[in-house]
Amino acid sequence: MLRGGVETRELATLAKSLAIGAALAVAALMPGGAFAQSYAALPNAAAIGKVETTGSARPVQGWVRFCERYAGECDFNSGEASTITLSARTWKALNAVNRKVNTTVKPRTDMEHWGVVDRWDLPDDGYGDCEDYQLLKRKILVEQYGFPKRAFRMTVVIDEQGEGHAVMMVRTDEGDLILDNKRSAILPWHETGYVFVKREGQDSREWVSLGERTSPSTTANR
Repeated sequence: MLRGGVETRELATLAKSLAIGAALAVAALMPGGAFAQSYAALPNAAAIGKVETTGSARPVQGWVRFCERYAGECDFNSGEASTITLSARTWKALNAVNRKVNTTVKPRTDMEHWGVVDRWDLPDDGYGDCEDYQLLKRKILVEQYGFPKRAFRMTVVIDEQGEGHAVMMVRTDEGDLILDNKRSAILPWHETGYVFVKREGQDSREWVSLGERTSPSTTANR
């Protein structure tokens, strides 16, 4: 389910989460470093493509409440770049953060974690579900690597089981890639097998529709 979190936690707890990014920022970009393992080759630019928007959409309530608690995480800056350049360096950083967060955060549903159906949060206690993974990835990529937040858009999809699920859409100059807690591979959006419903807008804080499908009432995946 899309999940959120508590308003504030001990600064030391948050620092512990962000320390993941500090280590990655150094290791992922150093030849022979901890993340020097081989990743899949850069996807063919011609085969990535971009997801077309089809109008406005109602934002996810979990996101709205998250933004009330963590306003800075939802700030919109129209002066930022809306895409990132897809290069070998960028690809390595995306893969390093995606894999590290996926293997560091432990899955836990919102009901198990918070006693509510749907809540978004940064998983600074080490537990989270789908959207929590993606929010942490974005925070690390923005704060530790200097990527523009505007290029990373929280996205709601319907997965292979017909359930709501949250992923992070990375908008690159070659097309849209997907960071997902269900897999370590970063895929072009159309290779995920998901039905894309809506995402954060890139021209304002408003959400945009990605198709005609009705938005799922919950996103109950870990």
